Amino acid sequence: MKKAILLAGGAGTRLYPLTKIVCKQLLPIYDKPMICYPLATLMLGGLREVLIISTPKDLPMLEDYLGEGAQLGIRIEYAEQPKPEGIAQAFLIGAKFIGNSGASLILGDNIFYGKLDFYRDALAIERGACIFGYQVRDPQRYGVVEFDAEGKAISLEEKPKQPKSHFAVPGLYVYDERVVDLCRMLRPSARGELEITDLNLLYLKEKQLHVKLLSRGMAWLDAGTQMSLLEAGNYIATIEHRQGLKIACLEEVALRMGFISQAQLSAIIDRLPKGEYRDYLQTVCDEGPSAGPEPVG
Repeated sequence: MKKAILLAGGAGTRLYPLTKIVCKQLLPIYDKPMICYPLATLMLGGLREVLIISTPKDLPMLEDYLGEGAQLGIRIEYAEQPKPEGIAQAFLIGAKFIGNSGASLILGDNIFYGKLDFYRDALAIERGACIFGYQVRDPQRYGVVEFDAEGKAISLEEKPKQPKSHFAVPGLYVYDERVVDLCRMLRPSARGELEITDLNLLYLKEKQLHVKLLSRGMAWLDAGTQMSLLEAGNYIATIEHRQGLKIACLEEVALRMGFISQAQLSAIIDRLPKGEYRDYLQTVCDEGPSAGPEPVG
């Protein structure tokens, strides 16, 4: 089973002054903190060992909120990223945690909504790495993947001024057990960071990079700016209000995935304050683990 890394670092400068008083990943996306959404994605992929990496300032707040994960039937560890020196740095920080396992990394401000079969399929790949492609209007803001006439990935560029395609690479990645060793081969880019694109290029040169395109029915949201934070909150609110079901409700995900029992969920509910969230969880508990549609991240 692969390990999971949730990278919740950075200074949150694009969201200032919101991030002056609280870390970015604890800002609300409608009715729950931002970090619930990427964590739910990892859990729905079946991953139960998670390393959360953040700044020395923000780690205590995140740990206070999520603890060691026992209430969710998972194990959460924490590690500091003193300075944001690239996404790929997360694998060096988490080298001891990863050990000889493969690893999946998700960025703490990325939200995925829809069926996650594409992610489970990627986690089942034993050799190589897997990234994803998502069509966007403004690919120059992201890492971009280019395909040949047969649909095979042939190049990757980080925030190109003239993108060779409209397919951005979302902040969700899957790697085999070589990832730490390959990260040790990387050198900082011109902006002083260990680029995740450079790591992916190493796998591409070995013909070991799988690229899965996300369907039009899949939503990928990046909540790293004020406007995208608002848009993500409005999107989640619309879906939840329409369906009467919550997105990225961690306790519900834990129950549906078999990480905790109904009795354990009931004990969690007893400790919650009265309110709409508690009422929702009580309904979930009464229905049982297999009732209703599969939760989505």
